[in-house]
Amino acid sequence: MSKATLVIMAAGIGSRFGGGIKQLEAMGPNGEIIMDYSIYDAKEAGFDKVVFVIRKDLEKDFKEVIGNRIEKVIDVDYAYQELSDIPEEYKEIFKDRTKPWGTGQAILCCKDLVKEPFLVINADDYYGKEAYKEAYQYLMEEQAASDKMQLGMVGFVLGNTLSDNGSVTRGVCKVDENGMLSDIVETHNIVKTAGGAGVEEDGQVRALDMTSPVSMNMWALRPEIFEVLETRFKEFLAALPEEELKAEYLLPTIIGDLLEKEEAQVKVLKSNDKWFGVTYKEDKESVVASIKELLDAGMYPNM
Repeated sequence: MSKATLVIMAAGIGSRFGGGIKQLEAMGPNGEIIMDYSIYDAKEAGFDKVVFVIRKDLEKDFKEVIGNRIEKVIDVDYAYQELSDIPEEYKEIFKDRTKPWGTGQAILCCKDLVKEPFLVINADDYYGKEAYKEAYQYLMEEQAASDKMQLGMVGFVLGNTLSDNGSVTRGVCKVDENGMLSDIVETHNIVKTAGGAGVEEDGQVRALDMTSPVSMNMWALRPEIFEVLETRFKEFLAALPEEELKAEYLLPTIIGDLLEKEEAQVKVLKSNDKWFGVTYKEDKESVVASIKELLDAGMYPNM
């Protein structure tokens, strides 16, 4: 059995990126994609298995671009996130839906593949080496006896996670004096402003603290989360109006609810590394430049 698994969410359509599948876009000098660097960092930290969450229609391209290559250096498995992968009684009701169900369902798809502690990441985000070391160390620690589910989240500074090319969605967090997450709010339409950052709401911009910790969907979890995700997904679907075809079942929202009901404790793991990612096609240039800097500094071998 694996010691710890890296779960990479790569099923999103990449609607804001325009054109191609952003998770498979070459960023490195030899055609490497962001996932190459993420997997290298995770393996270096101690993770010994990767589960890719993809759509079945992406499988051929995905394996050609990265999957077949990665299988040579680490154990690989695939979970398939499909719109139809919902309880039978809801299939007819939501048959017209085209938008993926969200990160909560993406993780739920791994239920039969992941039996060990695991770290969740986005396919198109670069998190830095420190984040993986912190997460692996946390997942290998002996858990204190508790009636609450024990989870971990790698927190990043809001100001380091913005795009110059449009708005982003972030899980804005509050952290207590013991380094535990006390609240997380999935916040849409966060933009850079002259004074820092803000949220666009009804034509107005509400200022945000640039130093706020945010979630970038880097969660350190254990298999007990699957039962919670399954139960709550059914509740989510039951409460959804038939005409609502875009609502998403999101991991930060689920964990925020667990916190509110005092059913979970979330340790916030800090990373000082620079985050970067591709939300918009225009972000690619700065990501390519950032990767070149890391290569020039000797952080990665020539892959």
